[in-house]
Amino acid sequence: MEPFRFAIMGAGNIAGKFCEAVKLAEGCQVAAVASKSAQRAEAFAAKHGIPASYEGYARMLKEAKPDCVYIAATCDAHYELSKLCLEHGVPVLCEKAMFLNSAQAEEIFAISEKSGIFVMEAMWSRFLPAVKRAKEWIRQGRIGKPVLAQIDIGFRAPQDADNRYMNPALGGGAAFDLTVYTYELADFFIEQKAQEMQVSAMWSASGVDVTDTVLVRYDSAMAVLTSSFMTGLEEKAVIYGEKGRIVLPKPHFASQTILECQGLQPELEEGERLMPDGRLLYMDEVTKNGFVYEIQETIRCVREGRTESQVVPHALTLSCARLFDRIMETRPR
Repeated sequence: MEPFRFAIMGAGNIAGKFCEAVKLAEGCQVAAVASKSAQRAEAFAAKHGIPASYEGYARMLKEAKPDCVYIAATCDAHYELSKLCLEHGVPVLCEKAMFLNSAQAEEIFAISEKSGIFVMEAMWSRFLPAVKRAKEWIRQGRIGKPVLAQIDIGFRAPQDADNRYMNPALGGGAAFDLTVYTYELADFFIEQKAQEMQVSAMWSASGVDVTDTVLVRYDSAMAVLTSSFMTGLEEKAVIYGEKGRIVLPKPHFASQTILECQGLQPELEEGERLMPDGRLLYMDEVTKNGFVYEIQETIRCVREGRTESQVVPHALTLSCARLFDRIMETRPR
C-alpha cells in the first residue's frame, strides 16, 4: 500500500510535534507544508525533511494533492482552512478548538457529510492510553455509577495583548485553548448527553475570556469544569462514582491514572500496579508522542471512507462549539 500522505497548514511548534509523530507512525509521511510566509514554510520543510513547501494554502492543495491535511494554524483560521480543504475534496484533521462558534461547525460538518469527506477535530487526549484506561475502569464498574466529574486546567499565560492567548483576532481565550479540553474529556468519561449547562467567564481588557467555569448536568451526573489563563491550577480530572473515584493528573496529556476504591484486589493488567496505600496506578510507559493515535485513527477512517471518527465525532465538536456560543454571550457589552 502506498504511504498515506499528509500535508500541513501552518508551520508553528504544534506542527513540528505532528511531524515527529508521523515519523513514529507506520505507513505515512508528511509530503508538504504551507504557510502564509514562504520563508517560514521553507525553513520548516528543511528542518523536518518535508519534500515540498508552499506560500499559500490553495496552491498546496492543487499541486501536492495530499490524502489529508492537518491544520495547525491559529484558531481564527480553522474554519476557512477547513472549508478550503473540503472545496478541494481533501480530508481534514484540524487542531482544537476546531471552530469559534456553532455556525462554523454546522456548515463544515454539513459539507463533510454531504460530500463524504472525512473531518475530525484533533482532540488527541481522547486517544491517550491513560485516558482510555480510566474510561475502561468506569465501564467495568470499578467506581460504580459515575455521579460527578471535576476537571481543572489552567496556567498563567503571557498577559500582553499581542500573543495568541490574549489576542481575539487570533482566536485567543481560555475557551478555545483550555475549556475545549475540559468539556470534551468530561463527555468522554460521563458518556451521557448534556441536559443543561451554566457558564460564567472573566474577560481581559483585550477582549478574550481568561477564566471559565462550566457546570454541566447530565441525565444522572454532573461536571464542574474550570479553565484559566490567570493562574496555575492543579490540573487534574477526578471522576467520582458511588463506590470510589478515578484521578488523572494533567488530563489533557495524561500519562497516568489512579483508581481509588475500597476492597480493591484486582488482577493486574499491563501497565498497572498496586501502590503501598492500596490505590491502583496505571502508567503509560509506551507512548513517545501522543499525536500518533489520532494520526492512526485518521488514516483508518479515510481509507475506510468514513466522514467522522467515533472517538471524536462531529456531534461532540458541535456540542463544544455551542458551549463556546454560551461563553461568548457573557462578554461585557
